[in-house]
Amino acid sequence: MPLYEHVFLARQDLSQAQVDVLAATATEIVETNNGKVTKTESWGLRSLAYKIQKNRKAHFVLLNIDAPAGVVAELERQTAINEDVIRFLTVRVDEHEAGPSVMVRKNDRERSRRREREGE
Repeated sequence: MPLYEHVFLARQDLSQAQVDVLAATATEIVETNNGKVTKTESWGLRSLAYKIQKNRKAHFVLLNIDAPAGVVAELERQTAINEDVIRFLTVRVDEHEAGPSVMVRKNDRERSRRREREGE
């Protein structure tokens, strides 16, 4: 089956628990249509380059999906209807990245540098 990466941005005023529910809903949509979500990553609340629907920040979530194209079309349809999602993008990839994504590694690197500065 084809492999996809699906990233969506949720409104800034949602709690992390509500964002997790959105990710679980997307996973459920994929799995009920004979697809599989291999990885879910929450990148946290991040600043946007420009305002989107009056939001300066958004919760970023990545889903790695292994599913037929029809499943992705249904996921995108459901995501577009949802008021809590301000943007989404689905990209077909040749293979999923093993381990944590670049965004997660970047956050870990920044956290470790901050701890080193505070320790000095």
